[in-house]
Parts: sequence; C-alpha cells; structure tokens
Amino acid sequence: MVATSKTILFALLLHIFFLIPSHQYHPLDSLTPSEFTQIRSIVTKAYPKSTHNLTFQYVGLEEPTKQTVLSWLRNETTTNPPRQAFVVARIDHQTHEIIVDLSLQEIKSKQTYNGYGYPLLTEEEQEDANKLASTYPLFVASISKRGLKLEEVVCGSFTVGWFGEERKNKRIVKMMCYYLDGTLNADMRPIEGITMTVDLDEMKIIQFRDRIIVPVPKSDGTEYRESKLKPPFRRSLKRTTVVQPDGPSFNIVGSQIR
Repeated sequence: MVATSKTILFALLLHIFFLIPSHQYHPLDSLTPSEFTQIRSIVTKAYPKSTHNLTFQYVGLEEPTKQTVLSWLRNETTTNPPRQAFVVARIDHQTHEIIVDLSLQEIKSKQTYNGYGYPLLTEEEQEDANKLASTYPLFVASISKRGLKLEEVVCGSFTVGWFGEERKNKRIVKMMCYYLDGTLNADMRPIEGITMTVDLDEMKIIQFRDRIIVPVPKSDGTEYRESKLKPPFRRSLKRTTVVQPDGPSFNIVGSQIR
C-alpha cells in the first residue's frame, strides 16, 4: 500500500514539473535570464572582446511569423518553433543587427546597419560620458567663473536628434549639467549657457561653448523627499477601499493574460 502511494505521488510530481511547464510554453514568451546569458556567450565567441570593441545596445525576442504561431496554437503538441533573438550591437564602431538561433546555439544572420538613426544608449556609456565634464579644463573654468562648486555639479547625456541634415557618421550626445548644493532635485537647478557635445565612440568632448551666464535657481522649495519636508503639510487623503468579491476578471498563465 505504501509502495503504491509513493508511485502515485511520483507520477503527480512528474505531471507538475514536466507536463504543466511544457503546456504553458508559448513561442512569444519573453527571453529568460539563461537565454540572455546564452546570447551573450554566442555573440562574444564570434566577436571576442580581446580583439573587438563590442557593446550590446539591444537584445530581444525575434518573434516567429504569425503563421508559425497560429500553426503551433492549433496543435500545441507539435515541436516548438525555434527560439531566436534579435541583437543590436556596436562592434568596432559600427552598428550590427544579428539574429541568434538559440536552438542551434549559433548566429543565424548578421548585417551592418548604415541607415539613419543610432541604437539605444547604454547605461555604461552614458555614465562614462557624464564623467568627462569634471576633468575638462574649459568646463572647470566655466564653473569657477560662475562661483559654483565643481563637486556639486552633475551632468546628463541626451541624444541630439535629427533635423533632416546629412547623416553623421559620429555617434554623439549633448551633455547638460545641473547643480545640487542643498537639494537632490537637480532638474530644478540647470546650469544654463554651457553646451557640450560628446563623441561616444571616441569618448571625448568634441565641442564646447559657454555662451552666457544665467543665475542658477535657488534650492529653496525644490526638496521632494518626505523625510526632508517641513510643515505646513496638506491634509491626508481619506482612505479608499477597492473590493473584488469574485476576484479579478483575468488570469495570468506564464507570460499570458487571459
């Protein structure tokens, strides 16, 4: 009797851990953390960082065709469509569009993109660009001329946009700086009159202009952190209760909302 019970329990566990996940699989499910790791390994193997300047600007699911998905939905017991990823990478200062086949563990196709526009900025390159100003002599002199403390200055990099001019080969961003000194609400204290342009591939400031000195707004009234705010405060909102006695009108199954 005990042996029979163990056999039934083992069968139930097999059903839970193997049958249910495969039924929940969908060709349009987002890439998993392990798949992102696989993609990085496949691309870096083809373009080793020891000999190539490689950065990943975008990685996402390369969706199968609509006909493929519909065919799979009609018979979910058929072989799952190949899992593929679309990668936009900067390789040796050029933008590449790459299709990675996760089923075959290889690059299926690749091409160099030479059209208008540039790939997304990465957090790392923006941080590197933002650090350039603090050691740039002309900028340091401009901050001193305004009577500001260099250690209280923070900068941000922004895309320059496209206004119909001829395509530029350089990947550049505009840098704007702000003043803290008594507040964390930097956006309320811009340092106006200074314009800087950064070449992201060379990672250097390629243009600097100090046109005019504009007074920096005072920090008074810019604080937004609750722990730092001072009375008088407005009255608290009255309590609100939302009740769904029959539960929500949808179900979440894996990555699907039904």
